[in-house]
Amino acid sequence: MATANPFQKILTALEKPDGGEFGKYYSLPALNDPRIDKLPFSIKILLESAIRNCDEFQVKSKDVEKIIDWENTSPKQVEIPFKPARVLLQDFTGVPAVVDLACMRDAMNNLKGDSNKINPLVPVDLVIDHSVQVDVARSVNAVQANMELEFQRNKERFGFLKWGSNAFHNMLVVPPGSGIVHQVNLEYLGRVVFNTDGLLYPDSVVGTDSHTTMIDGLGVAGWGVGGIEAEATMLGQPMSMVLPGVVGFKLLGKLRDGVTATDLVLTVTQMLRKHGVVGKFVEFYGEGMSELSLADRATIANMSPEYGATMGFFPVDRVTLQYLKLTGRSDDKVALIESYLRANRMFVDYNEPQVERVYSSYLELNLNEVEPCISGPKRPHDRVTLKEMKVDWHACLDNRVGFKGFAVPKESQNKVVEFTFHGTPAQLRHGDVVIAAITSCTNTSNPSVMLGAALVAKKACELGLEVKPWIKTSLAPGSGVVTKYLQKSGLQQYLNQLGFHIVGYGCTTCIGNSGDIDDAVASAITENDIVAAAVLSGNRNFEGRVHPLTRANYLASPPLVVAYALAGTVDIDFETEPIGLGKDGKKIFFRDIWPSNEEVAEVVQSNVLPHMFMATYEAITKGNPMWNQLSVPDGTLYAWDPKSTYIHEPPYFKDMTMSPPGAHGVKNAYCLLNFGDSITTDHISPAGSIHKDSPAAKYLLERGVDRRDFNSYGSRRGNDEIMARGTFANIRLVNKFLKGEVGPKTIHIPTGEKLSVFDAAMRYRSEGHATIILAGAEYGSGSSRDWAAKGPMLLGVKAVIAKSFERIHRSNLVGMGIIPLCFKTGEDADTLGLTGEERYTIDLPSSVGEIKPGQDVTVVTDNGKSFVCTLRFDTEVELAYFDHGGILQYVIRNLIKS
Repeated sequence: MATANPFQKILTALEKPDGGEFGKYYSLPALNDPRIDKLPFSIKILLESAIRNCDEFQVKSKDVEKIIDWENTSPKQVEIPFKPARVLLQDFTGVPAVVDLACMRDAMNNLKGDSNKINPLVPVDLVIDHSVQVDVARSVNAVQANMELEFQRNKERFGFLKWGSNAFHNMLVVPPGSGIVHQVNLEYLGRVVFNTDGLLYPDSVVGTDSHTTMIDGLGVAGWGVGGIEAEATMLGQPMSMVLPGVVGFKLLGKLRDGVTATDLVLTVTQMLRKHGVVGKFVEFYGEGMSELSLADRATIANMSPEYGATMGFFPVDRVTLQYLKLTGRSDDKVALIESYLRANRMFVDYNEPQVERVYSSYLELNLNEVEPCISGPKRPHDRVTLKEMKVDWHACLDNRVGFKGFAVPKESQNKVVEFTFHGTPAQLRHGDVVIAAITSCTNTSNPSVMLGAALVAKKACELGLEVKPWIKTSLAPGSGVVTKYLQKSGLQQYLNQLGFHIVGYGCTTCIGNSGDIDDAVASAITENDIVAAAVLSGNRNFEGRVHPLTRANYLASPPLVVAYALAGTVDIDFETEPIGLGKDGKKIFFRDIWPSNEEVAEVVQSNVLPHMFMATYEAITKGNPMWNQLSVPDGTLYAWDPKSTYIHEPPYFKDMTMSPPGAHGVKNAYCLLNFGDSITTDHISPAGSIHKDSPAAKYLLERGVDRRDFNSYGSRRGNDEIMARGTFANIRLVNKFLKGEVGPKTIHIPTGEKLSVFDAAMRYRSEGHATIILAGAEYGSGSSRDWAAKGPMLLGVKAVIAKSFERIHRSNLVGMGIIPLCFKTGEDADTLGLTGEERYTIDLPSSVGEIKPGQDVTVVTDNGKSFVCTLRFDTEVELAYFDHGGILQYVIRNLIKS
């Protein structure tokens, strides 16, 4: 049972400079423990949370000691509980989270529990930002047109979320059209320090989007978790986590002229991937910090998932405080933040001598060495310097199909396809750009690169350069602030002139909401097997994510997006080849349109102002006319509509009783899918368009939904029937069973039939057979999608055996009761001679008390093979979830007992 907090004695008043007090706080210096001063700042946040929440039940004194002794305990992979201060959701993950909460209320009701106990116990911020599609581009009316289509398609989902904001306490819903969740979090929602009823403590957040890490640039500890884990956190459950190692990343010097924050983050991503930071925190420090704006820091923090770290953390310093003032936080709030963090020794003052901190390992980068670059064509960490891009592109055409290859025959590489675009003759070659998008929280929150892009556009327009009309150009700001400073600077007109009109405020091309490519362009690509390119200022470029027809996708800074749009191809050497011809027929080179750092800084200084942030976020709380006109039902229990194709009651709690089902193994399972390395959550549960021949399309057509109203998988995550059918529905899925054929199909082993993955899974289920999945390294990398675990569970998958798992995805599998197993080092399906056509038995004790986290487990096949795997239940708490059949069932049973 919980007891009084044993650390009450260090609860201290924080005095105001002019008398009175800000509130009380748990003082780390009052513990008088010299080990605390040497702790990384990121670990101090975990320590403060453990002290504040210590009740000798969920959080114990021994957990506090583990964190204080981090230098010795972190190498031992010890487990600690962590209670974040709040939870962040976006609508693609927010809808299923609210569906689950509504479902849990029903389950509590059915089990004679108090359904009102299902309420968030910590603040939940939900930003609707993933629904806007780039249907209309290159038009001054794009924003209004796209928003009207967004509401038309998503009215039911939006109404459901609005119901949730009324039905559940402690839930703030930011309406559509406001911006991208992580930029809104950075500019508005981030508290840095909470003051809750006079108790002061650091802001910390877990979010259901992997790029929640962007807030780490503000000195707020935050990272992505599975939607399932986030729901448990909302309901007061501590997160169980392994106390992480921390990589100290020292920054020196300053960026050279013409080098952007995007170039820096792509360089850092490559360095950290090489170093190996999965499951670790990265903490930045050093004299180079003073040269990085807060927006630059946020750009680096944002891409933590791409370099594999749990966090890329920047402690609060003077730069942070200046940004808080710039973004409209009050002077009193900023004074509280500085006073609290200084008092608790969580503030960095580079004017004072620095305490030598201990890190698990160390890296160093001189900012002066960073070069302009992009990443691609299929992975964020495949960085290519601009000067090497043309050579690299031709190597990709030559190379066999893979992350850096398309296997285009030599004789076809210079192929020119003639087509007609709206009556005008046009041509298309391999590497030609068909999508150029300034998009994504990674970059749209950074005024330097946004205004830098606008300056490139201005210079290009003045020299007479144009963008080919068949290139789908778009600008999707992360908040209304961007529009304000682009308009004030007078530079938006030049972006418009090149076709980069504002299309909406939210996640667009970066998550696959790029809309359709013109039919003529699409036909030219598909009928001639052209490797077309997209260039975007995003953070993810996995194959099939941006658009089904762009096989080459490159991440670049916003100014480079404009430059590549003007060039019309990625097959160019910017140093030696002209981008195009000016109005006088003169060759225009990259250097002619690229602004200096001084030019950019001057425009930023005079046009990015505090009142812009205040006006933007005052308007957010008032909503917009379309949102305000949505009528929603009253009541705390949701009235499910069985005819709805957007919101559907899932079967997770069907026939649930108060007795946990217990641990279980897997007997004589068939292999549903046999994968190689780097299967992403985009492969497992795509967020983009619903293909016309897919099982999900068939389901919708049978229910009278017109094809033009299919919307995306992401927008239909509130309907389990569609999401189960959309599991493994990515058109670029590579399944070893298909012998080189690409697509969402598999082989039903007993009959040898080739079926859609959904149909095969249902066939196995109807025959009474369990299934497993075989996979390679980095299984489940990419966005933190709970449906990438929920979907396989609904398909009947009982276990996944992989070389390695992405951190969040492994956690999600555990949360849904799927057994994650890792091959032993040096082994995989190929080395063990597994074809996937065998039947698999995984023996586990029936009592969870006999299972240990990380223990060895033997897998036996029906043809006599036997191999040992590591059981990837990493903590005792995860074993408890498995015992209950999943994390949500565990929470419900415990709430009823409490």
